[in-house]
Amino acid sequence: MDLARRLRALPPYLFAELDRKKEALLKKGVDVIDLGVGDPDLPTPKRVVERMREAVLDPSNHRYPSYEGLREFREAAARWYLRRFGVELDPSREVMALIGSKEGIAHIPLAFVNPGDGVLVPDPGYPVYSAATILAGGTPHPIPLLEERGFLPDLQAIPKDVAKGAKLLFLNYPNNPTSAVASKGFFEEVVAFAKEFDLIVCHDAAYSELYFESPPPSFLEAEGAKEVGVEFHSLSKTYRMTGWRIGFVVGSEDVIRGLRGVKTNVDSGVFQAIQIAAIEALEGDQRDVEEGREIFRRRRDLMLKELGALGLEVFPSPATFYLWVKVPQGHTSTSFCELVLLEAGVVFTPGVGFGKYGEGYVRIALTVGEERLEEALERLKKVPL
Repeated sequence: MDLARRLRALPPYLFAELDRKKEALLKKGVDVIDLGVGDPDLPTPKRVVERMREAVLDPSNHRYPSYEGLREFREAAARWYLRRFGVELDPSREVMALIGSKEGIAHIPLAFVNPGDGVLVPDPGYPVYSAATILAGGTPHPIPLLEERGFLPDLQAIPKDVAKGAKLLFLNYPNNPTSAVASKGFFEEVVAFAKEFDLIVCHDAAYSELYFESPPPSFLEAEGAKEVGVEFHSLSKTYRMTGWRIGFVVGSEDVIRGLRGVKTNVDSGVFQAIQIAAIEALEGDQRDVEEGREIFRRRRDLMLKELGALGLEVFPSPATFYLWVKVPQGHTSTSFCELVLLEAGVVFTPGVGFGKYGEGYVRIALTVGEERLEEALERLKKVPL
């Protein structure tokens, strides 16, 4: 049976061999410490779970939801945006519920990208940006995120013909995998660039609340941003709701209308009980968000100190629950991950899995408790780095 060309065009799964070796170790009874998965280990706040319990018992929530999301959910998202960023949104036109932000990110090229159109994607970056482009028949054009620029793209270095032929520009700050943070000034540059080349900006802000110093800005804080793009938010990281699959997109009414046209044909919206629980997440006591931040801050500080003591170069992580680490001389990102896995039973993610410019780095996820991190560090001390 032949797969469709669009599926065959997707890049190969680069972690397959590492996964095979990890599974072999697990079958041998090795206690593998997985620092590769970006899934927070902390439970969803109890207040959210309790609200979900109430909502799921209400038969009125057992029917099809609206495609756009409950009016009450969209209003809660708009109020949250105003409190957090000072950005005003019209819940009826500029906010739409998503089945997790990944769903919206994956679908938006289908609304705007024709076969052969270009899409500017960050490299290294979340693989869905490129995969969604390919599935829509477009061509991903990597824009390098380089160490010397603080992992921000140099927009002026993008060839003019490439920019003119592109429909979308994907960005993601705070950034996965590098943990870099962008300024409002940078977003103002993005708006000007998007207007010059008639681009739709798709900003992925899933990690906006996982910060350890100053709160990162929203792309929509930049003047004119709502004229050129949208911002995707997820409750997965902020409220530890990864399995619940709920997020939202905000910004340009025209862009949201296009995405809605795709969604009305491919899904039936978010289960209402989950939306009601999400309203509690956004509107209720936010102390659990700060408590989660503090836990990840302690983990970050521990790993920054101890990995540095091992001789590894680790970049400061002002946000996200990731560390971006340079591999030792003589290694590729994949060979270093294999060494650490086989010698220490610890899983890192090779940077090349996020794109060509991720080579030479690995990503470490701080998604296990401090005791497990300390155990991983003890094991790494025995690895010839």
